[in-house]
Amino acid sequence: MIVEHRTYTFRPGTVDGWLRKYETEGLPIQKRHLGRFIGLFVSEIGALHTTVLIWSYDSLADREARRAAMYADPEWQSFISGVWSLNAIQSQNVMIMNPASFSPGA
Repeated sequence: MIVEHRTYTFRPGTVDGWLRKYETEGLPIQKRHLGRFIGLFVSEIGALHTTVLIWSYDSLADREARRAAMYADPEWQSFISGVWSLNAIQSQNVMIMNPASFSPGA
């Protein structure tokens, strides 16, 4: 198992609009393709205007195949075009993490 930890930093005032669009349009598409959605978290204290998305995969190959299928989906392409037009995301950081040997699911 691997975990994908995606951090997005937004322009002030744009997180709520992005969250609404993602919940209603993007997340259903991703759930169809990516499978194990661990969660989406929004910063309360610390680095504000930040969200973290976490997905779990069997392996890097599993992640690659699932993401390739998602990117080929015209519905995803339409959603992502709309996201970029919001001009809300300032930065994105993606980490692929392996569980420690004593972690659940390792």
